[in-house]
Amino acid sequence: MEHSGRLLIDLFLMFAGGKALAEIFERLRQPAVVGELLAGVLLGPSVLALIRPNELTEGLAEMGAIFLLFTVGLEIKPRDLLQVGGIATLVAMLGVAIPFVMGFVYMRVIDHALVESIFVGAAMVATSVGITARVLADVGVLSTRVARVILGAAVIDDILGMIVLAVVSSLSEGRVNYLSLAIVTGEAVGFSLLVIFFGSHVVGRLRPAVAKLRARNSAFVLAVILCLGLSLASLYIGMAAIIGAFLAGLALADYSEQYGLQQNARPIMEFLAPFFFVLLGAEVDLRTVYQPGLLGIIAVISTLAVVSKLMGCGLGAWPLGFKDAVRIGVGMVPRGEVGLIVAGVGLRLHTISEAIYTVVISMSIVTTIVAPPFLRLVLPREASQPAAEVAAEVAKDG
Repeated sequence: MEHSGRLLIDLFLMFAGGKALAEIFERLRQPAVVGELLAGVLLGPSVLALIRPNELTEGLAEMGAIFLLFTVGLEIKPRDLLQVGGIATLVAMLGVAIPFVMGFVYMRVIDHALVESIFVGAAMVATSVGITARVLADVGVLSTRVARVILGAAVIDDILGMIVLAVVSSLSEGRVNYLSLAIVTGEAVGFSLLVIFFGSHVVGRLRPAVAKLRARNSAFVLAVILCLGLSLASLYIGMAAIIGAFLAGLALADYSEQYGLQQNARPIMEFLAPFFFVLLGAEVDLRTVYQPGLLGIIAVISTLAVVSKLMGCGLGAWPLGFKDAVRIGVGMVPRGEVGLIVAGVGLRLHTISEAIYTVVISMSIVTTIVAPPFLRLVLPREASQPAAEVAAEVAKDG
């Protein structure tokens, strides 16, 4: 009973606190996700110490990220994603190469060890699509070309990031297993392409069987099973579970409206997603940044993390025009939980020090917090208006 009470207190504080600050930030015309992240910082061990991350809250947060990306996937049809495949690939490749080089070179310049420098470069590579997806959904631009490029690049980005992390982990052990690396890469690429090209077709073939089921809301039940199944498969391949969830939504997107999948998934997402963002904030330990000389390194690495993604992804998206290139560059900036994962791997393998672990964690948090306001700022003005304001203007014009 005591354990259950403690858990309920944590859940209450996380959800209520996250939503309260999200409302404040919405009223300040800032992304709600920033409010949820800051709620986590305030409630976590660094400030008030009212909540402490544990296995149960971490599991709930993971489900929040999974349903967030599943819901996003339901809004994007596979053919729309394939239309921007070339640009998305270029965005992802340059968005991996330039951040890695900048992070690695800076760490070597300030005389850090080779493997430690490679780990910092690797942490700067991947993008946390969950943060950007939330902002894009909040302002209603998921159907735009910019959103499709960002989400397509994020899938490729995750595959490339996984390869970089595998190489770095092997280097820390003194060797690279090229056969294992090739197998994992082939599995990740094959899995993603298989779902994108054939997922919708397979779901279409199953429609007659679904119609015969007697269970209430059977289409949504099967959709959730597919979401969890592909998330699990993605995890076993070596990719983030949220990529599998996104691919599941993508496979079901053509039938989402017919079966009301998005209508059913959104309330679940609205309940679970705040736990993900609040927990990200709660994992920040502000006390670690006061080590001598560390603030300067954090400032430089965080700046390079932002600039390198703007440069790399912006250059990749240049054929779409300057404004869209900037929007895509900003959208690819957040590192979020991906940077935290890389930092954790480095610390577990004893290849990075506590100080560099703090640098990577701080960079992940800084990019996660600063990107949403800038993304909302550079999005088209008409898309960034809150729904209530749009309705008021329509009524006024009428």
